[in-house]
Amino acid sequence: MTILTGSMIAGIVTIIILIVIKVPSVVREVADPVPLPAVITLPDGSEASNFTQGPDWYAVVTTDDRILIFNRDDGSLRQEITIRKRK
Repeated sequence: MTILTGSMIAGIVTIIILIVIKVPSVVREVADPVPLPAVITLPDGSEASNFTQGPDWYAVVTTDDRILIFNRDDGSLRQEITIRKRK
């Protein structure tokens, strides 16, 4: 066995060991989703069309072309964005 063969085998074994050690922690991070809010109170006359969320916020897209972004902690409205359609 040459030095090159031995170093390549050692490198492949090292890469496999690192993958085996790292992958379970990555899978755990992906498997722990951010919990959904229990209740979302929309402004009067708004109807939800879509929903998305981040670590400290969640957003609702309404049928009247608005995006409402709420704080996750207290459910208060953080920002309202009106969607304009291109002509």
